Amino acid sequence: MSAPTDTADGYTLLERFPDRDDYRRLRVATGLSAKSADAAERGLRNTLFGVSVLHHGDVIGMGRIIGDGGCFFLVVDIAVEPAHQKRGLGKRIMDALDAWLRAHAPASASVSLFADGDARHLYARYGFVETGPFSVGMDYTMRERV
Repeated sequence: MSAPTDTADGYTLLERFPDRDDYRRLRVATGLSAKSADAAERGLRNTLFGVSVLHHGDVIGMGRIIGDGGCFFLVVDIAVEPAHQKRGLGKRIMDALDAWLRAHAPASASVSLFADGDARHLYARYGFVETGPFSVGMDYTMRERV
């Protein structure tokens, strides 16, 4: 893990993913889907690489990479609290994730993400291209067992 990246505006980027509670809070605060405590604990254990952005010690942003470590990598959980958006923090998160991928993902690895709204413009700067209509993203959400 490298040293934290501090800026004069009080933001710090750490190569460390948030804990379960901050993760769940940030997802909801940024409009991402809520995750159960069990799902969050299981998922976070399988993070290949992740970062947190702190503002005066509080976690206000995050991003992580999941996958099999060889063939497939998925960029997920890019989130910055609304009060801290439009300050280049999403770019700082993506810079850190992109640097890790370029250092660790082997040639021929597939790196994917799902882009919400205008975020696709940020991701395009890192080489991501829309795959439709040839390939389309598809998913479903597990429901609670009754």
